[in-house]
Amino acid sequence: MRRSVRDAIVGFTVIGGIVGFAATAMWMRGIRIGSSEWTVTARFKDAAGLAERSAVTYRGILVGSVRSIKVTSDAVVAELEIQKSDLRLPMPVSANVASGSLLGGDAQVALISKGKGLPENAPLPRSAGCKTSQQLCNGATIKGSESASLTSVTENLQQLLEEARSNKLIPNLAESTKQFEITSKDASVFLKTAEATAQEIETLVEALQLEVARAEPMIANLNAATANAVEASVHVNNIVAALDNPKTLSELQETASNAADLTAKIDAVGGDVAKLTSDPEFMKGFRNLTIGLGELFTEIYPAETSK
Repeated sequence: MRRSVRDAIVGFTVIGGIVGFAATAMWMRGIRIGSSEWTVTARFKDAAGLAERSAVTYRGILVGSVRSIKVTSDAVVAELEIQKSDLRLPMPVSANVASGSLLGGDAQVALISKGKGLPENAPLPRSAGCKTSQQLCNGATIKGSESASLTSVTENLQQLLEEARSNKLIPNLAESTKQFEITSKDASVFLKTAEATAQEIETLVEALQLEVARAEPMIANLNAATANAVEASVHVNNIVAALDNPKTLSELQETASNAADLTAKIDAVGGDVAKLTSDPEFMKGFRNLTIGLGELFTEIYPAETSK
């Protein structure tokens, strides 16, 4: 009986050791039994010091780590392990490798989502209903990029200096500066000429305004004369229209005929008076008649005639 208990203890101890060794090996390889982690693959052109177990963040919060890194001929492939099972990221999503600071430090991967927010009932990344076109799902592959660092900035500056030296940028810039100075002088001369021309134009405009002011009374008189001429033409048109009336023409002809008869009668009477006044006997008799009538009135009305 004791031997059986001892054998059982030894057997359980061996089994426990095997299970513990297997669990440790799986943990070292990153295998989690019954865990809620999910993975994403990111492809980088330059990993910039990225290593296994590097932190993976989203909006500055630690959400996972780098499980493994594989270097190929055209990219660096990193497998990212996300430890938050309920992290829902709308597409498109990218991975950005950045140092802890501009001066360097441990590299880390930052997940960046530029899509619209997902509804609260959106499926989880590990679920079968997760759509890769709408959100980041388990096993998806995303594009990676590298953030600026002191090394990359220095390399870019060095490249710019080399390009400037090869293209003779400094001599060309000096020549361009000279040309700019010449152009500036020409522009100043042109501006002065333009100012003088503007002054001449302004003087001409002022002279034209004075002439217009002087011509305004003449224009007003001309307008008045035009109005009078229009009114006179209306009257003339009325007269012409009246003359075109046959009745008016008949009345004018009758009036002219009557005037001719009256003139003839006046001429006849005038001829008779001329004949009488030219006869001496008639004039002598007329004078004696006048004197006799005067004496008669004197004798009849002596008092009135004396007064």
